[in-house]
Amino acid sequence: MTILSEILTFNENFVNEKEYEQYATTKFPNKRIVIVTCMDTRLTELLPKAMNLKNGDAKIIKSAGAVVTHPFGGIMRSILIAIYELQADEVYIVGHHDCGMSSIDTESIIGKMVDRGIDKSLFKTLKYSGVDMRQWLHGFNDVTKSVKASVDAVQNHPLMDRNVPIHGLVVHPDTGKLDIIVDGYAKEEIMH
Repeated sequence: MTILSEILTFNENFVNEKEYEQYATTKFPNKRIVIVTCMDTRLTELLPKAMNLKNGDAKIIKSAGAVVTHPFGGIMRSILIAIYELQADEVYIVGHHDCGMSSIDTESIIGKMVDRGIDKSLFKTLKYSGVDMRQWLHGFNDVTKSVKASVDAVQNHPLMDRNVPIHGLVVHPDTGKLDIIVDGYAKEEIMH
């Protein structure tokens, strides 16, 4: 049995037994917040529990490292839509300790791409097309600095409402303990 067939079998029972009813909510976040966090598997259930969130409370955007890498990329687009269209009033950037993006080896990833069949000459084409694969795949060395950089990117985005608090936190992936890095309510922090 494949993972897909296991999922579909479970899903059929889930729907037939109406287990979805306990998760009923609207597309608008009850707590009016949007969270950008890492895709780390340890955070799937831990982070919402650690933040006292239930289904429907928040918009949650996940990416490698909880990093806002491009001012007009998908992460920033999702944040802006959550703010302007889906009634979110605050943004939380939540990184975590022991993040895989803090130890990423771009040469190793490129090697694995080649091992799986990506033509090695493609990387030369990308380089001459203006794509720096090493920079694009690069992670970060310090989660605190990374969270601050993402908070700064969101706060200073030309389309961001300056009245929206942008918070920065780091969560411990084993205990769920949250450490505040940037308090978005502190106006002096927002103006940086």
